[in-house]
Amino acid sequence: MIRINLLEAPKPKNKRSAAAAMPSIEIGSVGTPLVKIAAILGLAAILNVGYWYKLDAQKRSIEQQMAQAEKRNRELADVKARYLARQKEAEMYKRRVDVIDQLRKNQAGPVTLMAMVGETVNNTEAVWLDNLKDEGTSVDIQGMALSTDAVANLISNLQKTGFFKNIEIKESIQDEQIKDMQAFQFTLTCEKGKS
Repeated sequence: MIRINLLEAPKPKNKRSAAAAMPSIEIGSVGTPLVKIAAILGLAAILNVGYWYKLDAQKRSIEQQMAQAEKRNRELADVKARYLARQKEAEMYKRRVDVIDQLRKNQAGPVTLMAMVGETVNNTEAVWLDNLKDEGTSVDIQGMALSTDAVANLISNLQKTGFFKNIEIKESIQDEQIKDMQAFQFTLTCEKGKS
């Protein structure tokens, strides 16, 4: 219990007793154990409320950061989707260009073969072609010649072009239907080279 004496005490006669005559405050016992527990609980409650406010502020901050991160993630997902779509378009375009280039390359192949064989036959005397079959890696040539030497000259001229690496004669027979002169039906198989 706390007692405060506010009454004025009689003035002492000497200076030593003047210091003792001043008003005094007596502090008795601070309180019962119940008051002490209540004070500790109140202090704990105040600290707990402060900690809760701190955690709540962190929660709001994290929620804001998550919202910003989700917004950024959506933006990046849109960018990624556009990038993948453009990459797919680029791949499709490249495939189309490759197909067109391959068709152009294959288109020139038969023209080159026909031009080369035609020029070779024109430079060989007494030879005519009836049929030419391009089998991919080989070419079959059927024709007629006035002599076996003309067939041999055709084989030699075809070898000189460098377009064929192996030329074989399958057959060469004399045509019985032509009675005025000698004529030979021939069939050649030519294996294409790398050129």
